[in-house]
Amino acid sequence: MANRTDPAAKSIRGTNPQNLVEKILRSKIYQNTYWKEQCFGLTAETLVDKAMELDHLGGTYGGNRKPTPFMCLVMKMLQIQPEKEIVIEFIKNEDYKYVRVLGAFYLRITGSDIDVYRYLEPLYNDYRKLRRKLADGQFTLTHVDEVIDELLTTDYSCDIALPRVKKRWTLESLGSLEPRRSALEEDFEEEEEKEDNDQPVDEIEDRAYEKDHYRGRSPTRERDRDRRRDSHRYRDRDYDRDYDRDYERERGRGRDRDRDRDRDRDRDRYRLREEKDYGREREGRERDRRERDRDRGRRRSHSRSRSRSRDRRDHDGGDYRKRHARSSASPRRHGDGLEDGEPKKKKEKKEKKEKKDDGTDHPDPEIAEANKLRAALGLKPLKV
Repeated sequence: MANRTDPAAKSIRGTNPQNLVEKILRSKIYQNTYWKEQCFGLTAETLVDKAMELDHLGGTYGGNRKPTPFMCLVMKMLQIQPEKEIVIEFIKNEDYKYVRVLGAFYLRITGSDIDVYRYLEPLYNDYRKLRRKLADGQFTLTHVDEVIDELLTTDYSCDIALPRVKKRWTLESLGSLEPRRSALEEDFEEEEEKEDNDQPVDEIEDRAYEKDHYRGRSPTRERDRDRRRDSHRYRDRDYDRDYDRDYERERGRGRDRDRDRDRDRDRDRYRLREEKDYGREREGRERDRRERDRDRGRRRSHSRSRSRSRDRRDHDGGDYRKRHARSSASPRRHGDGLEDGEPKKKKEKKEKKEKKDDGTDHPDPEIAEANKLRAALGLKPLKV
């Protein structure tokens, strides 16, 4: 709950104001002790007291890249989104320089192009010293005008990517912004007036006619004054041209870096895809090999079982033949081996023939009795 944006806050550049800070830096700020202890429950009124306690500015520092209190307060301003009048009062504050820099940094992130040039360019005349914390934790000396120049001329400051603003001459050509006036121009005009006031009375009387004739200063002095003013204007224009050239150069370098980064990302993605395809092909080959081995083993087991069944059948068939042969040698019972459809006469003839063959009808009763026993045992009858 403490890290959510104010529900009444408006979206800036089509997104949540806190999303203007990179996610990694945003998470580090949420985990920082200063954010949890000092920034909890701050409002637009109480934020001023914390801003007055600042003694340095900077982004992140140290091996763990800890955020500075300055960056935590910038994040808090993005979260509560103070009104524009409060931010302008921050910038116009001349007593506390860090409050001024805090307001300028917030306006550079969230303000429009016209507001950025209108409220930040006058700070070029502030030459007060500032302490800035570097990435290694050491402090360095800088000035307010240097920080403002960094905000207006670079795309990255205090570990935050600054939104892009239009060029000044573009806004001037559209009529949205007035031409820039140097603060030294008024000083030059005051010096000229002092020179005119310091001239002797005689010279003033001698030139009275010329003043009446020309209704003003002499053409030479006017020409010198115009030339001096044009020189300042040209100097500002040269500065803007140099700024545009440097900006285009930095932009080209950034584009080259982005192109190299995209190329490396595509190369890594292609390499990962090839590794995945190779791994998938390897798994497919392993799966096919396992299936072939399984089918080969299944065929071997099937052929082995067929050979076993054939041997068992042969073995059982031999035993059956032996038993059948042994059982065929035993005498048949009365009526065995005859079909049901045979006539009774044939049965009787066969019975008589068998009785004659086995010798049971021998006239000698002893021999007939012995033949009966031999016939029961399956032996041949006695023939006497």
